[in-house]
Amino acid sequence: MLLFLFYVTLFLVAIIGLVLAVPIIRRHLVSNQILKIFRKMLPQISQTEQEALDAGTVWWEGDLFSGKPDWKKMLAYPKPQLTAEEQAFLDGPVEQLCVMLDEWKITHELKDLPPEVWQFIKENGFFGLIIPKQYGGYGFSALAHSSVVMKIGSRSGTAAVTVMVPNSLGPAELLLHYGTEKQKEYYLPRLAKGLEVPCFALTSPEAGSDAGAMPDFGIVCRGEYDGQQDVLGMRVTWEKRYITLGPVATILGLAFKLYDPERLLGGEEDLGITLALIPTTTPGVNIGRRHYPLNAAFQNGPNSGKDVFIPMDWIIGGQEGVGQGWRMLMNCLAAGRAISLPATSVGAAKLAARTSGAYSRVRTQFKTPIGYFEGIEEALARIGGNTYMMDAARVMTAGAVDLGEKPSVVSAIVKYHLTERGRQAVNDAMDIHGGKGICIGPRNYLGRTYQQIPVSITVEGANILTRNMIIFGQGAIRCHPYLLKEVNATHDTNPDRASRTFDEALVGHVKFTLRNTANGLVYALAGNYIKDNAPENCAPETAVYYRQLARFSASFACIADIGLMVLGGSLKRKERLSARLGDMLSMLYLCSATLKRFEDDGRPSADLPLLHWSMQDAMYRLQQAFDEFLTNFPGHWVFVCLLKALVFPLGKRCKPPTDALAHEVARLMMEPGAVRDRLTAGIFVPTADHEPMAELEQALHCVIEGGAVEARLREATKLRQITARGDEKIAQALQLKVITAAEADLLNKMRTLRSRVVKVDDFSPDLGR
Repeated sequence: MLLFLFYVTLFLVAIIGLVLAVPIIRRHLVSNQILKIFRKMLPQISQTEQEALDAGTVWWEGDLFSGKPDWKKMLAYPKPQLTAEEQAFLDGPVEQLCVMLDEWKITHELKDLPPEVWQFIKENGFFGLIIPKQYGGYGFSALAHSSVVMKIGSRSGTAAVTVMVPNSLGPAELLLHYGTEKQKEYYLPRLAKGLEVPCFALTSPEAGSDAGAMPDFGIVCRGEYDGQQDVLGMRVTWEKRYITLGPVATILGLAFKLYDPERLLGGEEDLGITLALIPTTTPGVNIGRRHYPLNAAFQNGPNSGKDVFIPMDWIIGGQEGVGQGWRMLMNCLAAGRAISLPATSVGAAKLAARTSGAYSRVRTQFKTPIGYFEGIEEALARIGGNTYMMDAARVMTAGAVDLGEKPSVVSAIVKYHLTERGRQAVNDAMDIHGGKGICIGPRNYLGRTYQQIPVSITVEGANILTRNMIIFGQGAIRCHPYLLKEVNATHDTNPDRASRTFDEALVGHVKFTLRNTANGLVYALAGNYIKDNAPENCAPETAVYYRQLARFSASFACIADIGLMVLGGSLKRKERLSARLGDMLSMLYLCSATLKRFEDDGRPSADLPLLHWSMQDAMYRLQQAFDEFLTNFPGHWVFVCLLKALVFPLGKRCKPPTDALAHEVARLMMEPGAVRDRLTAGIFVPTADHEPMAELEQALHCVIEGGAVEARLREATKLRQITARGDEKIAQALQLKVITAAEADLLNKMRTLRSRVVKVDDFSPDLGR
């Protein structure tokens, strides 16, 4: 009887499998029924949401979402490198600009860049970094653009933002991709030479994160322009705020919704978001009072206009650009957001790393450098590890842009995580510097950076929005090999085409999920022994990381699919769950960039502590994201336990970096040498005698050189060979021949420099005595 039932079951399974293998039957019995469910579950996608989804390209993040990343492909990407011309620009004009900058004077006294700095920026083409040479610009790579902004950002946030904005999301980039030839030929040379100062106005008082809800509008009409009557154009009404360079701009890029109630263009009445270039001297354009964002002196402020008539050819792209504004913005943002704010954040982190390492060695308490205390070591290790990973992600992402990619998901990842890690690095640096860090003044090299960090957190997609909604919300649909096809089929109005497309995607999706479920479990159980999960030619010290990432990639793809199947469209509203899925994808990307950096750098063994700390920290965060997602996943506890068993069959085995590893990283940061120089490469390190950072660098070298002499003097004091105190101690030691005259000079220099380094700004003219 049992045998009979077995054969009957086997027969039924075979029949069902045979039936499902026939597409037309499968579509009728299975796919079409699921398609009906999907249409009820998925919310309607607005035009702006659809254009955001269609923007940009999918790059390495697609591999990470596949559950089986091709490490050979990643390592085969060419190492991003600067050309000789780009390096010369960094060593020449950028270095000169940094020497000219005094952030205390800029922010405290002038509330602006000095006139000579403005002139230098314009004359040396800093507004034309991305403009091709044929239009008078430099045509630099994304890596060069990033490197310029990073170096200036390590010196002055005000100057960095001033240079960054014209080369990021603004008129130049929009014109390059979408402008008419006439617009390009007129504006691009003027922008490159600094004859025009651009800004771009997107944010409205009532439309910030939801920029698509902007109330600003234009009405197509005919009017008078430049003495001519009956000119086809539009009357535009707007109110914008937080517009960087707005108060000094000569050309205003403007986003608004365009309507054509009289059908003068012959199409629909609602034409959609449109972009135009408006000279700020145009009658009716009103430039409001400046904003003052956290003592940063970069020019920022509101502007507005009411019924301002502009001709049709001021639309970016001419009449063909009508209604294409949101698509233009999303495509440009995909590249621009990958460069600007990540670069300034890495500049801040490198500044924190270089100064904190030196200060921790120079500053002593209890006759011991403060960097030798474990509490300071912990903070130093965080700064060093975060900076190493941040710079890796900056370079790899800029390299993707130079390969022709517009990585919309990756740009969101680096914008969020590099600004947040930059904030952590500067916070740690402030803790290490203590009172010196919090007393603002001309000798405080961290204070203004600390004050201005929230600006980068807030702009170009506020970090809360970016983490909770964009990274996974956009990433899941863009990076998943089948989900976007299913979504598009769900909204397809052609029933037959929708059925075929959805069926093909569904079958692929099911196979994809089953494969990743199996791989995730197998890799979790035996991943360290599966050689194919690590590239053959990788460094031996990194093989375990490649295998762990392959395991987590498969588990991530599996869990993401389960989350989407169980929650459907409501996952978008479960922001904290969506954020944790975004964290998983982000950690996979940051770890990939870190491993590639180590290979591209030539596997320097001295950098291994930095590599290990950053990888172990990120893997631990990745594990936490999985655990928090599963713990908070809605459903019966039995189901949740099964999911946890699937992801962690052997328990949570990733551990945070050890104290011993933190000790190694901290010591590297306090020692002048190749590791410290590589970690902070590309920032401005002043050399003038009056510069606080220059004195700190001198003090570090002096302390290390005089360490043995100081120890001998201290030992002599213990043995009571020397009874003097204070300044007389060195003189008496010299008299007793405990030290030589040269060593006495070194100790005096060390004392002087140490005293100057730890001195705080204790007086400002506007505060009185």
